[in-house]
Amino acid sequence: MTTGTAIHHRAEAELFDDTLSCELDIPAEFVAGSQRASRPGSAEALLRGLAQVEEARNDDVHEDRGNLPPLVQRMDAKLDLLLVLLGRLARQQGDELPLRPVRWSRRGLRLETGVRHGAAAGIVRLQPAEWLPDHLELPVSVIAEAASGVGSHYLWLRFDALDAGLEAAMERHIFRLHRRQVAKARQAS
Repeated sequence: MTTGTAIHHRAEAELFDDTLSCELDIPAEFVAGSQRASRPGSAEALLRGLAQVEEARNDDVHEDRGNLPPLVQRMDAKLDLLLVLLGRLARQQGDELPLRPVRWSRRGLRLETGVRHGAAAGIVRLQPAEWLPDHLELPVSVIAEAASGVGSHYLWLRFDALDAGLEAAMERHIFRLHRRQVAKARQAS
């Protein structure tokens, strides 16, 4: 549903055909191994909380906060600044994820990495919002790996057994990301 860089691989169809997806650069990494996510219940809570904040803030480019009372606008601006400062502090503590090109759908993601992994499973960690200094940890299976042709590698990662609530929260988040991409593309043209 999203058009972007044309990458022809069977794993693209498995993860992205007939479902909404988005391509973006986000902090993300793959950790190889058979370990399970250290915070299994927090991914859904994080995505649902993020949805509530973003939808309440009307954070889209075409929407305006000008209809809010001045006091609420100031508090909202202060919260924005506080979140940016917390994000910087968290990154200084060394828990920063590397910025990587990602294609993301409810089924899984394609992650561009610098090295070949050769793993069958692991954990993907990704930061769902740039202003939020927290990340999701999701168990994944590696369904394919290939050289990109420019010195990096692609990993196609399928999410392992997400419960219905987490899958719905992820679809909602991907929809918001996709909507922002469409709005930015319209503004650029």
